[in-house]
Amino acid sequence: MTSAMKEASKFAVYMNLFFSVVVAAVFFLASSLSAHAAYGVLAPEDQACLNCHAKNKFGKVSANGESTSLHVSDKAFSESVHNENGCTDCHAGFDVKKHTKGSNPKIGSREYSIAALKVCEDCHKDNVKLYEGSLHAALVRDGNSEAPICSDCHDPHAVRAKSASGPMDDVVCRNCHGEVFTAYASSVHGHARAKQTGKLAANEKKAPICADCHKAHEIKAAATGSRIKDACLNCHKDALHLHKVWLPNVERHFEAISCPACHVATAKRQVNLRLYDSLTNQSVTEKKGVPQFKSRAQAADAKGQGLDAYALQSLLKVFNSDDPDEKTVLRGRLEVSSGVEAHQLVGKEQAIKDCGTCHREGSDIFQTVTISIVRPDGRSIHYDAQKEVLTSPISVKSVSGFYAIGGTRIKLLDVLFVIVLAIGITVPLGHFTLRWLFKKYGKKTSDK
Repeated sequence: MTSAMKEASKFAVYMNLFFSVVVAAVFFLASSLSAHAAYGVLAPEDQACLNCHAKNKFGKVSANGESTSLHVSDKAFSESVHNENGCTDCHAGFDVKKHTKGSNPKIGSREYSIAALKVCEDCHKDNVKLYEGSLHAALVRDGNSEAPICSDCHDPHAVRAKSASGPMDDVVCRNCHGEVFTAYASSVHGHARAKQTGKLAANEKKAPICADCHKAHEIKAAATGSRIKDACLNCHKDALHLHKVWLPNVERHFEAISCPACHVATAKRQVNLRLYDSLTNQSVTEKKGVPQFKSRAQAADAKGQGLDAYALQSLLKVFNSDDPDEKTVLRGRLEVSSGVEAHQLVGKEQAIKDCGTCHREGSDIFQTVTISIVRPDGRSIHYDAQKEVLTSPISVKSVSGFYAIGGTRIKLLDVLFVIVLAIGITVPLGHFTLRWLFKKYGKKTSDK
């Protein structure tokens, strides 16, 4: 090999080495930029804001004397899904020169957060619309200072993607509903959720958590209507079929009994007689600004001992006083007594399957009775009734929507049913017997 060829070969090796270094450098730079993008690279103007706001315990005293925290974690914000938004995208109208002079906020943090709902709506229009129709928003409009707004559930400066949180980590519902969440965590659903820490199998479904049953933004009062049953059947689609194997009259049971009433074995239960519109097949709702249920119930319950059969009949007459069709009726449902108990669900092996639990005289199930109506915000108002309303002949019409032969022990109805059944059997049997006798007697007479 000539010296020229050797020099050319060395040059080729050096060039290959050079290009390898360049490619490695480019790859490293790209990886670095990708890593920065994952954690968020803040713009200079946003970093200027955080020079003050990232300081620990940074805050001001508002004009009304409230101490307001203005601290924003720079790390949390840079890692949040909002890191692509600049500060002024949500906080518009600030003059940097005047803003840094330290003037006190004109309103407190609560008032500011409520006003900021309009800012959330700019990007999250659909979710804000769902929220505005929810129970939470109704409570805010009623002036409830503890009712949650967007920033109570979603820290705007540290919002993470849904996939970023673990199975039961960072569930903000527990901040207000701690007792209910504790009950859920110890339930069959909570235990199943806690076990699902890794990637699910292809045919495995994530165990439900708060938003799966109650929705994330359109929160409604769970105890009204058929929401509990609908939420259960949304996952347990074969429940009706599976119950038919051992439970008679399944459809009636599903309509009149709330799922937790059988699937929380230790719960205290009550019969809730709901005021119901028989024409629209909807629960009766009080008109906004015209609360009449409690005053009417108290007027009917003159002794204040709970509505008896006569008082119940009187209450229904009042609600139907302007209605010739008498469309307001009572529709009964067996429920657990509290929201905490409703979340203490056990596995199907521990659920109640003994018919005698309900269908026996003096059953504990029928010792507590309430009458209810739906408030404009979707929650229920309850008024106590005496347990005898379920067994009094006077209540036959009032509680007809909850009665089952032999179930609630209205003995008069049981006797009447037996009499009607006997008549139903005796009349045609007697008719055919008489026809047979007359036919036989008539034939003998004609033979003579």
